[in-house]
Amino acid sequence: MRDFNQSTKPERARGLGDARWIRGVFGWASVAFAFCLGFAASIPISATAQEGFKLDGPPKIAMIFTGLRRDGGWDQVFDDARLRLEKSMKTNIAFVENVKEETGQFLPPVGKLIDRGYNIIIATSFGYSDVVKEASQKYPKVAFLNGSGTTNGPNLVSFYPRTYEGHYLCGIAAGAMTKTGKLGFVAPFPFGVVNWTINAYLMGARTVRPDATVTAVATGAWDDPAKERAVASALIDQGADVLDQHTVSPTPQIVAQERGVYGVGSQLDMMENAPKATLCSTLYTWDRYLEPQIRKISAGGWKPSAWGDFVEMKDGGLDIACCNSVLPKDTAAKIQEARNQIMAGKLQVYAGPISDASGTVRVPEGKVIADGDLWKMDWFIPGVTMQK
Repeated sequence: MRDFNQSTKPERARGLGDARWIRGVFGWASVAFAFCLGFAASIPISATAQEGFKLDGPPKIAMIFTGLRRDGGWDQVFDDARLRLEKSMKTNIAFVENVKEETGQFLPPVGKLIDRGYNIIIATSFGYSDVVKEASQKYPKVAFLNGSGTTNGPNLVSFYPRTYEGHYLCGIAAGAMTKTGKLGFVAPFPFGVVNWTINAYLMGARTVRPDATVTAVATGAWDDPAKERAVASALIDQGADVLDQHTVSPTPQIVAQERGVYGVGSQLDMMENAPKATLCSTLYTWDRYLEPQIRKISAGGWKPSAWGDFVEMKDGGLDIACCNSVLPKDTAAKIQEARNQIMAGKLQVYAGPISDASGTVRVPEGKVIADGDLWKMDWFIPGVTMQK
């Protein structure tokens, strides 16, 4: 470990925090509302914040992980970004693993880091939202950034990518390669950040296969390979021949390869785990977002958004790994063109008209869905079936 490490019992929290804990305390409707509030509620900004935040001393960066940094999923994506940042910025970035999402577990290691001169702290979990807010208030001269968090302040910004952009692009690959027209989706839970990926997956597929449908099944966990295997197998048994996922393990892709069908990976390039099956993967490229933020903080006058940063593909945080050589060249070209349009701001995935399965208009023609409505998305487009 470099500089500092805390060894505690590993926690399996992923991405948006320990989902079992969240559901038990708040319920899923409240979680969706919490996301909406985190990115859409107005937060008072002090005069100091209006002038911009300035570090007290040279930048010194540390990253906090909920679990093991080389976990093969959410934490590894952040660690990969940390390693790339070290190279591109020619600096060392300390890290602490296995830090629980509790005040008593989070504040002590953060305090030790700050005592050692670290003044840019990158947290990596929804579950840190409250404790990182508390830390930012306790240490107003330290800059805090939190991946997938919902709290913000004069020296704190939370950030999350528009994951639906990547799933839309990979959906084009799925639509081109499906023979049955039946697509599968291995989901963790049925709330906004998952629902928007499922809808976008089908939207992308229908640009080349208009009659395509998606059956999604929620496993009830972010990272449960046994459940993911069971769900992936069941979807294939029902006729699905391309599987997408919002879970973190490569299990759905491995099952797809074992069963002779195709898949779309999430977070990491899953082709490393299933080279024959994985057509395309949505990637989290956090360093593309974090490096400009760190440079702004280091230069002085940083003004973190009161709403949090909901990061578009063109601004970093998200991209795709594409394409498997089995994909037709014209399809690969179509995906690249769509990516170029998204990067240029010319293609909006959730531009109207869009109606849900009941026929209710959710996005009128000529409009683009509001961010608050994205975060609380509890509906599906026609052709999506969600099984819980």
